[in-house]
Amino acid sequence: MSTTTSRPSPTIENPADAAAQGARTAANALRAHTGGGSLKKFALLSIGAALITILLKSGAYLLTGSVGLLSDALESLVNLAAATMALFLIGVAERPPDEEHTFGHTKAEYFSSGIEGSLIMVAAVGIGWSAWQRLLNPQPLENIGIGLLVAVVASAINLGVALTLLRAGRTYRSITLEADAKHLLTDVYTSAGVIVAVGLVYVTGWLVLDPIIGLLVAINIVWSGVQLVRRSASGLMDTALSAEEVAQIDQTLQPFRDQGMEFHALRTRQAGTRRFMSVHVLMPGAWTIQHGHEVADSIETALTQAMPGMVASTHLEPLEDPSSMADQALDRDA
Repeated sequence: MSTTTSRPSPTIENPADAAAQGARTAANALRAHTGGGSLKKFALLSIGAALITILLKSGAYLLTGSVGLLSDALESLVNLAAATMALFLIGVAERPPDEEHTFGHTKAEYFSSGIEGSLIMVAAVGIGWSAWQRLLNPQPLENIGIGLLVAVVASAINLGVALTLLRAGRTYRSITLEADAKHLLTDVYTSAGVIVAVGLVYVTGWLVLDPIIGLLVAINIVWSGVQLVRRSASGLMDTALSAEEVAQIDQTLQPFRDQGMEFHALRTRQAGTRRFMSVHVLMPGAWTIQHGHEVADSIETALTQAMPGMVASTHLEPLEDPSSMADQALDRDA
C-alpha cells in the first residue's frame, strides 16, 4: 500500500491546508530569491515611462502632424493602461495563499498579459484607421527636425525601461513584466520605423510614406497582441514546464536514484512566478513510514532549493510491488 507525503509538517490535517502551506513555503523561497521586495516597483517604473513618453510623442505629433507619430503616441496610451493593469494584478499575484486559493494567486499575472494583448489589438485598429484616412488624403508635415528629436528621446526612454523589465521578468519568471517589456520593445521598433519613415518624407517629399508606415505599425502591433494573448491562454491551461526545467528536476533527483530509489509520473505546471510539480517516489517496501517521510521531505527540500518558487509534492510507493508501476496515468481506473 502506498502512502502520500508533502512538504508541510505532519501536524497539518486538512489537504487544503497542506497545499496552502506548500505554496507559502515556495512564496518564502521566491521572496528570498527576489531580495524580499515586491515586483510592483517595476510596474511603477513602466507607468512613469508611459506618462513621459505620452507627453513627448504627443508633442512630436503636434509639431509635425505625422500620422505615424500619432500612431506612436496612441500606442503609448496603451502602454499606460497596460502598466496600470500590471500594477494591480501583480499586487493580486503577490497575495499569500488562503483557504479559497490554496495554491496562491500567481495565475492573476496571466490575466494581465491577456488584457494587455487585447488592448494592443484595440490600439492597432485605431492606428490603422488614422493611417488609412491619411493615405486617402495625404497632408504635408511640419517641424520634422524637432519632432523627430523628441520622438528619439521618447524611444530611448522606452528602450531603457523595456530592457530593465525584460531582465526582471526573466529573473523572477513574471509573465506580466515580460509581457510589458516585449510590448515596450515593440513600441521601440515601431517608433524606429516611424522615425525613419518621417525622415524619408522630409528627404524625398513622398507624403504617402507616412500613412504606409502607420499601417505597417498597426499590423505589427496586432501580431504582438496575438502573441501575448496566446501566451496568456497557455499559462491558464497549465502548460508543463520547459524541457530545460524538467531536465533540472531530473538532475536534482539523480542523487536519490543513486540511493536505490526510482521516480515516475512526473507532472509539472507553472502559475506566474511559481512552479508546481508532483512525482511518484518508488522506495523499498521495508522502509517505515517515518523513514519514507523523511526521505521524501529531503527530496522536496532539494527541489525547492534548486528551483526557487517550486512547490513539490511526492507520492510514496513500494519499489517491489508491480502495481506501483500501474498508476502513472492522470486518471486512475476504478
